[in-house]
Amino acid sequence: MDLGWESLTLLLLSPLFLLCMLAEYRILRVRGDADYSFKELVCNFSLAGLHQGADIIATLVLMPFFLWLYHFRIWDIPLSAASLIGVFILQDFFYYWFHRASHNIHWLWASHIAHHSSERMNFTTAFRQSLTYPVSGMWLFWTPLILIGFAPSLVLVVVGVNLGFQFFVHTRVINKLGVIEKVFNTPSHHRVHHAKNPQYIDRNFAGVLIIWDKMFGTFVEERDDIDIDYGIPKPIQSWNPFVATFHQWRTMLSLAFTRQPTPLKTRLAYLFGPPAIADSAGEKT
Repeated sequence: MDLGWESLTLLLLSPLFLLCMLAEYRILRVRGDADYSFKELVCNFSLAGLHQGADIIATLVLMPFFLWLYHFRIWDIPLSAASLIGVFILQDFFYYWFHRASHNIHWLWASHIAHHSSERMNFTTAFRQSLTYPVSGMWLFWTPLILIGFAPSLVLVVVGVNLGFQFFVHTRVINKLGVIEKVFNTPSHHRVHHAKNPQYIDRNFAGVLIIWDKMFGTFVEERDDIDIDYGIPKPIQSWNPFVATFHQWRTMLSLAFTRQPTPLKTRLAYLFGPPAIADSAGEKT
């Protein structure tokens, strides 16, 4: 259990990930689409390795806390088909709010921006993850599941399954999927999420189920008449995984702590306010 159920789940899925990447690469080559870059491939895989290492360490550190928290659970929920479906849907619901918060709270965006910093959209983009997620507090969004009564190990497995599913939506070679689009997150929906086109920014936060975006007003359909521009407004222009990981942390902490004089309210806004506040401040320096 202490080896990290989330990481183990993703490791078990890795052969399937590899097959999908090889198939996608072949399809793109046949189309004459040079979407794969060796330098970015190395960067993305490095980011994935750093993320998984940090995830294992975080599990070792946090599992005692999760087990302690589990003592205060509201219900004892036995393992069954119904409870598996329930924890899967609830975890996806909390993932939606984590993901949405990651685009609206600078402290969380400092981690999540690494994932969005690629200007390409292929299966390897899914591996662009930050090792700082435990620091920014992604795990806090799973604690309600433990308090409800789901075992911590089960919660972490479901988190891994959710993240594993999301690998398959990072591609341009799959078109719209008909009726599936109404309920599930799909490559079409997620291409919108990775776009920096004004009409697409901060939309489609779904993990597995797109219904949350439709319920809470963040859903936008991919349009055939718009050429998607991927990435972030200010490209990092580096294949260094540590630059991808820490560049926004450096910006955020510099704004919050090195400017003098800066009122406490402003410092807190740089840390926990919308990323746009810090972006505006950075443009003035």
